[in-house]
Amino acid sequence: MESDALRDVLEEAELSPYQADAYVALLDLGTASARELVAACDVPDPRIYDVVRSLEDRGYVETYEHENLRVRAHSPADVLEDLTARADRFEAAADEIEDRWEQPELDRHSASIVKRFQTVVDRARLFIEDAENQIQLSASPEQFEQLEAALSEALDRGVYIQLCIYTDVDAGEEIPDRTRLAAASTEARHRPLPSPFVALVDRQKACFAPHEYTLNEYGVLVDDRLHEYVFHWYYVGCLWEICDELYSARNDSPPIEYIDIREFIRDVEPLLMAGETIHVRVEGKAIDDGEPIEVAGVVADTFYEGNSEGGGHRTPLAQLAGRASITVDTGEGLFTVGGEGAMLEDIEGMRVTVLERDA
Repeated sequence: MESDALRDVLEEAELSPYQADAYVALLDLGTASARELVAACDVPDPRIYDVVRSLEDRGYVETYEHENLRVRAHSPADVLEDLTARADRFEAAADEIEDRWEQPELDRHSASIVKRFQTVVDRARLFIEDAENQIQLSASPEQFEQLEAALSEALDRGVYIQLCIYTDVDAGEEIPDRTRLAAASTEARHRPLPSPFVALVDRQKACFAPHEYTLNEYGVLVDDRLHEYVFHWYYVGCLWEICDELYSARNDSPPIEYIDIREFIRDVEPLLMAGETIHVRVEGKAIDDGEPIEVAGVVADTFYEGNSEGGGHRTPLAQLAGRASITVDTGEGLFTVGGEGAMLEDIEGMRVTVLERDA
């Protein structure tokens, strides 16, 4: 469908000519400032802000601040529901809107601020659908239900999923049953206190929104390793670490899988100090070229900048907040393996699996 025909159909769906013109232009741009939108459509400069606000009120677009006011086409779900009820022409227009909306990237920047909580959950679903290795999620029961199908599909693909469910006891929220948790997560924990929504995917993408009782409704969308790393430490230290376990598919005996080198060190260091030999397989990325790499061998050493607890005690997470790594002896050479954000080691470990323990 040509742009002129699409605008005609949108006008039949009760958009004004200016609204239809601006919306079609924005679908092609993906995201734009008011000035860029004026240049791409026939809406007069003095009218553009009124037109954008009216489209936002109807759920067609959303605005956000990034150095200046910017606007982008909102998820087309609500628009499609309206259009598909208007027979064949409207159904064709809905398909065209969906195609054009999916083409542009989120933004030209690595981080964006949005105004609606639901936008954050919707974007998290898209990230989860593309996940390849790991997901860390903090969500309410309602948010979990919205993402449950995407999480189950990711789990079936072999993605490791850490799920933190938070509930508002006063509101009568209930924890999803164990069957649902097992179908949508590798590990699940619970916090009986309203908490932020956090979704971290493949150490690259992050979605954040404060809990629903906050005074200001907003969200943060990130597609950048450095920014995601900050959210990762918030998730691990302020959410996951203090939650109570609900479910875990992780084995108590080998093979035992880890996605966090620091958690691996906390569990394995007391065993090494007791004289055990730990056989592992490491899957990760080579630091020098970023290419996937897999090595297998025995853990020759652990290193971290904090002080060891000693005496077989599990080292507190705070002691591992700095540089932390292990050394793996493959029999043909030694490889140092760091965790998320590793720069000085040979490998950034994505997964470490304990294959065998010898006393």
